[in-house]
Amino acid sequence: MSIPDINNNANAGNLTPCEKDSMRVREFLVDLQARICQALEAQEADGGGNATFIPDDWERPEGGGGRSCILAGGDVIEKAGVMFSHIHVENLPASATARHPNIAGRKAQAMGVSLVVHPKNPNVPTSHANVRLFIAEAAGEDPIWWFGGGFDLTPFYPVLADCVHWHQVCHDLCAPFGDSIYPDFKQWCDEYFHLRHRDEQRGIGGLFYDDVNFESRGWDFDTCFEFMQAVGNGYLDGIIPIFEQRKDLPYTDEQREFQLYRRGRYVEYNLVYDRGTLFGLQSNGRIESILVSMPPLASWHYRFEPAEGTAEFELTDYYLKPQDWLTL
Repeated sequence: MSIPDINNNANAGNLTPCEKDSMRVREFLVDLQARICQALEAQEADGGGNATFIPDDWERPEGGGGRSCILAGGDVIEKAGVMFSHIHVENLPASATARHPNIAGRKAQAMGVSLVVHPKNPNVPTSHANVRLFIAEAAGEDPIWWFGGGFDLTPFYPVLADCVHWHQVCHDLCAPFGDSIYPDFKQWCDEYFHLRHRDEQRGIGGLFYDDVNFESRGWDFDTCFEFMQAVGNGYLDGIIPIFEQRKDLPYTDEQREFQLYRRGRYVEYNLVYDRGTLFGLQSNGRIESILVSMPPLASWHYRFEPAEGTAEFELTDYYLKPQDWLTL
């Protein structure tokens, strides 16, 4: 099964039901990327900046391609990447088959939107989101598919109201899909974005889910797609109000240096643990797209220990610990 380009509908009448479903997902993802870029550019402009996203269309020799949209050097956003990709894989890497031995030997394709936003002001958190669909195929057999995604927040100088707002958005978008979805996917996020070598959370979490399909959740394709849309749209509901309240706050050189120090943790996590990064590296992915999530500047300090009672101390002592933000 190959997914036709969304701009070529000449053979739409000959598509299988699965191909039509895949086209719907792709169309949503392309639109989602455009809407997120537009919303972030509006924040940049509102803060007095004039940086815009530069699109970079690319093709992959093995099949597929995508569009990477990059904003760099802004007054509000120091670096942001919002990427759409739809790739084909002839030989699945170990990062994919280790958890799913039943797909070994199959061809596969993956499509999704992923993003990371590194604001310049330390009072605005770094944010990350992605939504994706994975399909593994073999001749004469039904496709094996699943959805994944989520979004999470990595603050440097967190505000409790922002943490509550972020998780309220998570809770509300999950509510139509069942009472257990938010607590399950919140816990999954807390466990996934954990730097085991430092025994420390990357941020305050949000939502994370993977391998979602009929077998794992009892959701058919349409329900899984509806949840993807809720998560993709929910990212803007979560992050834009925080940008609007924090992007113009003053900050010191010391706070800026602490931001760069904490960004180092972000780099450590992405290179050591992140499944998407590992999948991209092991599947001969496009390196610029894989590493676009890295901050433009980061720093490391030997045995940096903030003084007790400071905001820097409070970050790891209180905020970077899994908790029920909606009951605070």
